[in-house]
Amino acid sequence: MRWLMGLAVLLLLARPVGAAEQELELSVNGRTTLATLRTPASMGPDTPLVVMTHGTLAHKDMEVIQGVAKALEQRGIASLAHTLSLGLDRRKGMYDCAVRHDYVTDDAVTEIGAWIAKANSMSRLVFAFGHSRGGNQVARYLAANDVPPVAGAVLLAPVTAKAEADLRASYAQTYGKPLESLLEKAAKAVAAGRGGEWMDAPGFIYCRNAVVTARSFVSFYGTDAGQDTAALMARTKLPVLVLAATKDAVVPDVTASFAPVADSSGGRLHLDTIEDADHFFRDLFAEDVADRIADFIKQTR
Repeated sequence: MRWLMGLAVLLLLARPVGAAEQELELSVNGRTTLATLRTPASMGPDTPLVVMTHGTLAHKDMEVIQGVAKALEQRGIASLAHTLSLGLDRRKGMYDCAVRHDYVTDDAVTEIGAWIAKANSMSRLVFAFGHSRGGNQVARYLAANDVPPVAGAVLLAPVTAKAEADLRASYAQTYGKPLESLLEKAAKAVAAGRGGEWMDAPGFIYCRNAVVTARSFVSFYGTDAGQDTAALMARTKLPVLVLAATKDAVVPDVTASFAPVADSSGGRLHLDTIEDADHFFRDLFAEDVADRIADFIKQTR
């Protein structure tokens, strides 16, 4: 018991004096969204602040987001990790597959923009960060703004066009029914102005036997140019850091997808790999991610 008490004291002392953690709320399109602001001891208007967007159906408190945020704090970098509402008010934790799905990609883009605006009221040096599908959503946000109000962006194992295509191709094998007929039904409903119409689907994203609106089904499974994260980043003039994991089984082609963009960007887009990490950069790999981000921010300033 004594050694447990001693360990608790050491962990407490490991947090820099003056460092803070604060829960924030922000109303976006009538829904309350939640975020965690972590600030280092020396927080001021010139302290870099990273706005963090999580991956598919996830949340601000998932391991990869928390791990990187806490590691950034130890390097004097603040973070603002938010949870996408996905159509719900005050959403917490992983999305419950028993809940009906009614949200589209543009919802995430709007919420990212709202939190970045909030961050700009706290720091003059704001960076956008996205993990997995959050990386694509951050890329969409940046591409939609001619002059994005951020100093740069970090995409951690971002979803690629190939990864999206592979998900569509594997739908029938995963859920036992061809995707094409379901997508055609949903697309017809959307075209007829009935995007809010509910439909039963054998699967939606990671959820089996899901109830989902037609607009949500089309937004996730329909093809659009915005699914090519690398192409979106080729259009932005911001400094961008893309981090790939050598053992990523979820999005294994990050390096192949972004290498041509990095080669032709004149150094604006930097592609780096983290050896032996998987898609979620657990444990000490979060420290590696934070080191790369800290170096990127130093070069950008």
